[in-house]
Amino acid sequence: MLASVAQVTPESTQQAVGYPSLFLLVAIGALVPVVPTGALVSSAAVVAFHQTAPFALLIVFGVAAFAAFLGDVALYWLGRRGMKSKNGSRWLEAIRDRAPEERLAQAQAKLADHGVLVLVLSRLVPAGRIPVMLACLMAKMPLRQFARGDVPACLAWAVTYQLIGILGGSLFKEPWEGVAVAVALTVVISVAPTVWRKVRHALA
Repeated sequence: MLASVAQVTPESTQQAVGYPSLFLLVAIGALVPVVPTGALVSSAAVVAFHQTAPFALLIVFGVAAFAAFLGDVALYWLGRRGMKSKNGSRWLEAIRDRAPEERLAQAQAKLADHGVLVLVLSRLVPAGRIPVMLACLMAKMPLRQFARGDVPACLAWAVTYQLIGILGGSLFKEPWEGVAVAVALTVVISVAPTVWRKVRHALA
């Protein structure tokens, strides 16, 4: 028994705790868009990059993409229920609160021009997912059609933020240094569009 305990490495413990935690946090972040899911994926990729397990990065990618997809589909399903209800729902209200009129109008125009392909870009553009989701809800897009478009969107999103983590992990020997760089990069990416819009409006 002592030999079995000795064989349990800290790395295997990290994986046993880390993968389920990543799944839950990304799924919750898709439902409640206040969790920095991009930073979570990048940080997990940094840790996986420094592990000896051959498929650690692939597992992080699969877990992140699947969790994001389930969260998106669940939120869209809840939004559709709210659209059909006379009194709406708190989920639909939360989606509307996070979709400014200007961003919603842009999302509706892009959805009309490009269809479900706009879902891919919506997940890569900071704060772009919710306005596009609301545009899909207002266009009464079926859940199945939304899910088909959301699959490549979640895959592209997971790849993008995992590459940021791999970049951070490759620059430093210590995982915590790579995590710090990955988090900083994701924060810059997420706030840059908002800062640019404010500067542009101030100069206009």
